[in-house]
Formats: sequence, structure tokens, C-alpha cells
Amino acid sequence: MPFIQILVLAIIQGLTEFLPVSSSGHLILVPAVTGWPDQGLAIDVAAHVGTLVAVLIYFWRDVGRMLGGIVRLLTGRFDPGARLAGLLLIGTIPALIAGYLIDRYLSEAIRHVAIIGWTLIGFGILLWIADRIGLTIRRVEHMTVGQALFVGFAQALAFIPGTSRAGITMTAARLVGYERAEAARFAFLLSIPAISAAGLWKGYQLYETGAAEQIQAAVLTAGLCAIIGLLAIAFMMAWLKRANFTIFVVYRLLLGGLILYLVYVEGWRPVIQDI
Repeated sequence: MPFIQILVLAIIQGLTEFLPVSSSGHLILVPAVTGWPDQGLAIDVAAHVGTLVAVLIYFWRDVGRMLGGIVRLLTGRFDPGARLAGLLLIGTIPALIAGYLIDRYLSEAIRHVAIIGWTLIGFGILLWIADRIGLTIRRVEHMTVGQALFVGFAQALAFIPGTSRAGITMTAARLVGYERAEAARFAFLLSIPAISAAGLWKGYQLYETGAAEQIQAAVLTAGLCAIIGLLAIAFMMAWLKRANFTIFVVYRLLLGGLILYLVYVEGWRPVIQDI
């Protein structure tokens, strides 16, 4: 695989996994514009591993607290670290169920490029509304089981292409009153089990197909995704401490409008490789 293709994939995956702009909405544009073939399962797995590493590095303190809390839980002590780990687990359950059902029954029904245009616009407007009406009084430490489930059910919507996992979880957290940076923090922490599950599933598919080539390309992809993802998280956390989501909403509206124009006016019908 050419280095330029690996670099472009890593930039898109690393950035759009953590910015509320939808990775699927961008990934379908790459083969359509460049004519490149699908990158294959090995590169998909590597991209997921890289983005997971980025989250673990940036939030190493939270990860360390959760791991310590789980260990102490085995001795009968329940502390904030164990509580946060439990909330992430609870918030992941709806996505696991939705992922299984969609993969089994609806994967083809939602693989239409027009859906990406509409969801980019629709969920972009919802993000803007949530950011305008949401209070800024809560931190992750205030998260309740009910709120974690609410964000988790929102995350399940990310299986609809164009929604954005980061975007919809931040939207849900803002709706229940979490500060912008704290909404992003919980969304990124919630991505740990989500990305892990996706990576394990794709890894299993890779094992089943026996397509374990491209080791060099996969390692390079993982490394680049980790670096770019880390930069994207750092940017997002710094941005939300002093600004709002409006710039991302505008970007979603422009991209969604472009896709709908290409579909309904130009008759564009690319095959969705990855949602």
C-alpha cells in the first residue's frame, strides 16, 4: 500500500474519530476522490488500535484510576475509579446490542451515501441545540447510572453512518448538563470499550479470513493514528475549555450539504466501504 494512502487514512481516522464530524462521512469521500481501493481489514484493525492507544495515553490518569479501582473492587472496596469503570461498562451495553442487531439485520439498509448527508446535517443541528440549551454545571465525577445509559443509548446511534460517535455522545452529555470539556472527556473515555470492541471484532474477522499480510503497513498505520489521534484529543479538550461546538456544526452542515448536492443533483453513488 502506498505511503500516501496510509498517511491520508491515518489523518482522517485519527482526526475524525475524536472530532464531532463523522469518520464515515469522510472515509467515503477518499476512494471516490482518489480512486484508491479499500484498505483491507488489517489496516482497519491497525487504525482502531492506534486510536485506542491515543485515548489511553491522553487519559492515562483516568485509566490508571479505573484499573486501580477494579483491583481494589476485587478486595471488596468500591472507590471512584471502580465507579467510573462501571459507568463506562453500562454506557457501552446499548452500543454492543445495537452493533450486533445492525450487523445482522440492517447493515445493507443503511449503506446509502444520502443517509450520511442527512445525518451530518440533522445531528449537527442537534449538537448545536444541545450546546445552546445544555447547562454547564456537571463534571464526569457527577455522572449517574441513568445519565451513563442515556449517553450510551445515544452512542448506539453512531452505527448510522454520518452520525459521529464522538459527536452524538457529546451531544447527549451536553443535554444532561455536562460542561463542554467534561462532555468530551466522558465521550472519549466511553470510546475505550467501544473502540476495543470494534477492534476485536475486526481482528476476529481478520483471523477468520486469514488475511494477515501488510504487517509493515498496519504497524505504520497504527503509529500514525495514535499520534494524530492524540493531537486531535488534545486540540478538542483545549478548544472546548474556551469555545463551543459551533465551528464543528458549520463544518457538518457544509459537508452534509455537499454530499446531498452530489447525490441528488450530480447523481453520485459511491459504494460505502466502511461505516
